[in-house]
Amino acid sequence: MVGGRLHYRRQWRKIHLGIDAATLEIRTIEVTDNATGDAPMLPCLLDQIPADEIVASISGDGAYDTKGCHEAIAKRGAQAILRTRKNAKPWKDQRPSATVSNAILAATRRLGSKIWKKSSAYRRSLVEAKMRCFKLLGEYVLARDFDRQVAELQVRAAILKRFTRLARPRLWR
Repeated sequence: MVGGRLHYRRQWRKIHLGIDAATLEIRTIEVTDNATGDAPMLPCLLDQIPADEIVASISGDGAYDTKGCHEAIAKRGAQAILRTRKNAKPWKDQRPSATVSNAILAATRRLGSKIWKKSSAYRRSLVEAKMRCFKLLGEYVLARDFDRQVAELQVRAAILKRFTRLARPRLWR
């Protein structure tokens, strides 16, 4: 207690989105507290997509360059287009996921980051644009209970999904 009142610290909520690069439609959503990292959420996001649907590729930034993420992507039979971390080193394992990560690292070192992004179809800007649209529906969550906050954010995602189906935005460079 501080000054006779209960002291609480505002909690941030993290929204993890998975979008379809072709339709720009939100396919998966997970809401977590601010202590949960991005990489542990990728398998949960992939589990939301039915197993009979084909996932061609998965793009992500350096936070997803982990063994667990590469294993989850390989399990779905998708191509990993994950940017390596700044201090990345080759993995010593001989698993297929390590081979993919090492190939991305070698290509990034050989071509440079900018050319690798263009040649590999790395499209982080799509997710950033979708997050901006998501925030336009409201940056604050009105509900106080975590489960209700999750429901509120899922409703926003459903609204945005409906907007995207009605009129797909044109992305200009």
